[in-house]
Amino acid sequence: MSSRIPSIPISLQAMGNIVSISLPSDPIFESSCWGSLIQQPKYISRLKKNLEALGHSFRELTALKADVLRKVEVSELQRSMKRLNQVQLWIEKVEKIENEVAEVEHGRVQEIQKLCCGGYCSKNYLSSYKYGKKVYKKLAEVDALKNKGVFAEVAEETFLATLVHERPMEPTVGMEFVFYKVWSQLEDEHVGIIGLYGMGGVGKTTLLTQINNKLLHDHNVETVQDKIGDKIGLSSDSWKQKQQSDKAEDICRLLSAKKFVLLFDDMWEPIEITKLGVPIPNPRNKSKIIFTTRSEDVCGQMDAQKKIRVECLAWDKAWNLFQEKVGRETLGIHPDIQRLAQTVAKECGGLPLALITVGRAMACKKTTQEWNHAIHILKKSAHEFSGMEDKVFRLLKFSYDNLADEKVRSCFLYCALYPEDFFIFKDDLVYLWMCEAMLDEYGSVEEAKNKCYDIIGTLVAACLLEVNLDMVKMHDMIRDMALWLARDCAKENDSFLVHTSAHAAPEVKKWKTATRVSLVDNHIESMVETPKSTKLLTLLIQGSYISRSPLNMIVDGFFDYMHKLRVLDLSRNEKLTQLPSGVSNLIALQHLNLSRTGIIELSIELKALVRLKYLNLEHTNQLNFVPPEVISNFHMLKVLKLFGCSSSDRILFGGERALIEEIEGLKHLEVFTLTIRSSYCFQKLFSYNIIVTSTQYLHLSDGKNYSSVLDISSLADMKHLRGLHINEYPNLEEMEIYWAGQAPNDPRNAMMRNQSRFCGLEYVDVCRCPNLKDLTWLVFVPNLRILEVRDCSEMEKIIDLERFGRMAGAVKEQNAFAKLTDLHLDSLPRLRSIYDNALPFLHLNQILVYECPAINLFSFYILNRLKISENSMVLGRLCFVTLNVYTLWSLWLVFSSLVESVSICTIESNWFFFAIWRETFNHE
Repeated sequence: MSSRIPSIPISLQAMGNIVSISLPSDPIFESSCWGSLIQQPKYISRLKKNLEALGHSFRELTALKADVLRKVEVSELQRSMKRLNQVQLWIEKVEKIENEVAEVEHGRVQEIQKLCCGGYCSKNYLSSYKYGKKVYKKLAEVDALKNKGVFAEVAEETFLATLVHERPMEPTVGMEFVFYKVWSQLEDEHVGIIGLYGMGGVGKTTLLTQINNKLLHDHNVETVQDKIGDKIGLSSDSWKQKQQSDKAEDICRLLSAKKFVLLFDDMWEPIEITKLGVPIPNPRNKSKIIFTTRSEDVCGQMDAQKKIRVECLAWDKAWNLFQEKVGRETLGIHPDIQRLAQTVAKECGGLPLALITVGRAMACKKTTQEWNHAIHILKKSAHEFSGMEDKVFRLLKFSYDNLADEKVRSCFLYCALYPEDFFIFKDDLVYLWMCEAMLDEYGSVEEAKNKCYDIIGTLVAACLLEVNLDMVKMHDMIRDMALWLARDCAKENDSFLVHTSAHAAPEVKKWKTATRVSLVDNHIESMVETPKSTKLLTLLIQGSYISRSPLNMIVDGFFDYMHKLRVLDLSRNEKLTQLPSGVSNLIALQHLNLSRTGIIELSIELKALVRLKYLNLEHTNQLNFVPPEVISNFHMLKVLKLFGCSSSDRILFGGERALIEEIEGLKHLEVFTLTIRSSYCFQKLFSYNIIVTSTQYLHLSDGKNYSSVLDISSLADMKHLRGLHINEYPNLEEMEIYWAGQAPNDPRNAMMRNQSRFCGLEYVDVCRCPNLKDLTWLVFVPNLRILEVRDCSEMEKIIDLERFGRMAGAVKEQNAFAKLTDLHLDSLPRLRSIYDNALPFLHLNQILVYECPAINLFSFYILNRLKISENSMVLGRLCFVTLNVYTLWSLWLVFSSLVESVSICTIESNWFFFAIWRETFNHE
């Protein structure tokens, strides 16, 4: 009932308190009014019947909707079809009217109670009229939807192939190898989850885009489910309103019947694939999941069967990319620009994002002056270069911000105190951070070391540090970002002043607010001004690592204002013969490094440094005097290093009160290193308990007075001995252990098998022992990682089979070299083999062979794969190995039958290579 009422002219006239309304006489108007008046009572009189009809019709509609939805879900989930738009629109209308009918039902009882006169009238006429009219309209709408809900088809065919859309991307340079490496894993049915990790800006997203096109950041589970649903046809609003578990069931049901590739970009945290509903890839379903991340930890937490690190570009690829962004016109405009451009490109460290940013910025620079200025800016303040802060550093900063806590961030920034491409020993960081605020809560050196290595591992996994054996380094761009953070974004109480490789000391006014100053790798001749550095905590004035440092004088009083200084490193300043007066002002000092300096004697002022925990005097070749009661005053000393100190025998054991007596009184000493040059001192050493228990590195040198046999049995009692260096023993022919070589039933052998001697020894270096025949005693060193043997002209074998047979009764397990990672053999003219039989080189990373012309046998018991190509080797667990061979005339490699494949190419012409299978002896 919807009669259209025309506009009605109305006139009003006022007469006193009476208002008369004049209405026109119109047949249409009269009809409309009477129609409405007739219909109004029906809304009330038929209310009960209309409500019953609405309920019945609505139940039929909901049943019809359920049938339609069931057909839709079957089509979508089992047949990979997509619902029709008209069906989706009908479902949405039904869902809307469901709410409206529920609203009508809510007022049902109240409105029924208002009826009177047998239901033909109402106590509240206006209210009942409005309600009855609403019921009448909803009944009509429900009936209309029922009539429209009969569909011949509810869904149409769709294809998953259309779900992979090509993404726009720029041409890639230098990533072809990594791309094909990933693509080969896609084709490997045993690899289901692939993790691509690497530092920010290295090209992971570009690589993922390439993979996406070839297939033609914050995420919660439901958001990812909705995105997956959009791709596979589950995109209705009703589906998106489902519970997470229901969505997971739907996704799993659909994808389980499909072979799929799922790509995740820039994952900071792992996501549970099963919670999404995504079936775990396996050889049966042949599906794949590929993700990119900056953290190797995420790869592990995502159960990636294959982890691929996306590295920075090699120089030739980096140069090609840089040239492409700069353009040939600019590079060819002046003969010097090509050379300058290479310097600029090298400052980018092979990082594609930096190469692109800098290359584009330099595309319009047509003069050599502009290019020289760019080099200056990139070397001194890279963040000032156009686009570097916004496009590069802020992207890299996400990795920094994502670190676990402020302590880890501080440790990361600390590494930026060292120069570009500078390798920092992990153990050096242990001792530095132990004496700074980072690790000062750890009671022992071992506890601090464990925590330090954990932090380093976190930074390496986050691609903020690069690891190389026992050292770490920062990528140039990461270091520049760290310095930008430390200088410009750090808190006011944590300011860095970094002038590495400097030829002059910074102006003293710049020291005033600094908390950490680094002059590492300096070429400074003298420090003639006294800085007022009341906030200074760290001062690194290391000399050059390449040339001899010229620093020979630090002005007296230089340390007068450094009452808070905790770390002082003056190492590698060979011309520095004495410390300035006023060193006693360093009352907070905990770390003092004087290694490789020209210090002649320790200053008596050092007695004031009662909080000292670390003192390094290694390789102080001029040191000849340590005043009494200086060392003994360091009650908190934990680390004392005298390795390579040329006068250590006299310093330790000479004088009225030998220094060794003072060291024995250091109750907190945990790490001690030293050099012994006489047999007398060597024997006397073991009468001091703290020396035996804390010595970690021992250097036995200049053994001219030793006999042909060296008994090293007593070294087995040094439980914490990690490194042993034996140098210049001209008479030495054998190194013996008195309890070895006895009869197998000898009780001493049983005792030794139960006591695990030499268990801490990891590094052995034997040099210039011309009469030494072998090193068979190494079978007693189960944890040996690095072995260096040099300039031993009579050595024929590393392990002599006959002597090994005599010692076998005393060896707990015959696992010599099971943990060896590095083997260096140099100038051993008579060396023929390491050992006659095959040994388990399970972890070998590096073999360096120089001047060993007689060697003809390397024996490997377990070697899964060997590849020699361009002087590189791949061994065991597919770790890369360097094989440098010089003057090696014949080499026989003996393999067990476990070898899978042998590939030989690029063999140098001055030596011959024979690969021999132990059983079949097939030559290749």
